[in-house]
Amino acid sequence: MTDDTKFPPENNFPAGYQPAKVWEWQKGNGGQFANINRPIAGATHDKERPVGKHPLQLYSLATPNGVKVTVMLEELLAAGHSGAEYDAWLINIGDGDQFGSGFVEANPNSKIPALMDHSTPEPTRVFESGSILIYLAEKFGAFLPTDHKARTEAISWLMWQMGSGPYLGGGFGHFYAYAPMKIQYAIDRFAMEVKRQLDVLDRHLADNEYMAGMEYSIADMAIWPWYGRLIKGGAYEAGDYLDVTSYKNVTRWTDQIAERPAVERGRIVNKSFGELSEQLHERHDASDFELRTQDKLEAAKEGGA
Repeated sequence: MTDDTKFPPENNFPAGYQPAKVWEWQKGNGGQFANINRPIAGATHDKERPVGKHPLQLYSLATPNGVKVTVMLEELLAAGHSGAEYDAWLINIGDGDQFGSGFVEANPNSKIPALMDHSTPEPTRVFESGSILIYLAEKFGAFLPTDHKARTEAISWLMWQMGSGPYLGGGFGHFYAYAPMKIQYAIDRFAMEVKRQLDVLDRHLADNEYMAGMEYSIADMAIWPWYGRLIKGGAYEAGDYLDVTSYKNVTRWTDQIAERPAVERGRIVNKSFGELSEQLHERHDASDFELRTQDKLEAAKEGGA
């Protein structure tokens, strides 16, 4: 029972609301994403998971968590690791692709990204974006420092992002941009936390070129898609609200990472929104960046009509 003296129902939102004794799911829960949110796991339909020609098969979407992995794969290829060639298949979470039986086999949590490594004696599944980054770094011996102190620092910052990101996305982003109503308490609470996170980054980057010190690593690849996008005003259209330009060191670092060619490529893989020239729905070969972005596919379709 709710203590009505501590939480007067008339002060709740909506006024008079009190939590039930036992929560019950309603299909309206979740606001804009109600159609893909549910309180249970498992597949909703049978759908075979496609497999391409490369050992590494990625199933993803260009959300910040997806971009982490495509940036890593493109960085590995740019560094000369030919074994990092990969097929990237689009998982449209708005359509519920993540609940197909084949995808659930790759990730029982039904979240992107998911990676299948077919170079092992039996295909190895890897899920959770941070786990995939560590797996690839260890597999290829790249982008994770070998020095004990720097390696520990990189993994610490990777874990920092994994723990902090939900406050930015599912917390601030949801209540500021996607919830069906504006709730001041929720927005204020999560805005305060996001600004604290930005201050953590800004103070650290005042004395460090990259997150792990002088060496670019998987920590940068994990943090940049979330906080770099926020710094550039592209996340939730909240740049002015959060005064992101005041975080000068994060801005410097954001711009430095964005200039890397592999980052420019990785951020558009499995992207199905925004400018057509920056959408590469699927990636199966390095030439796809020149030949198969959505603007070129649309132009070819119109030319053949």
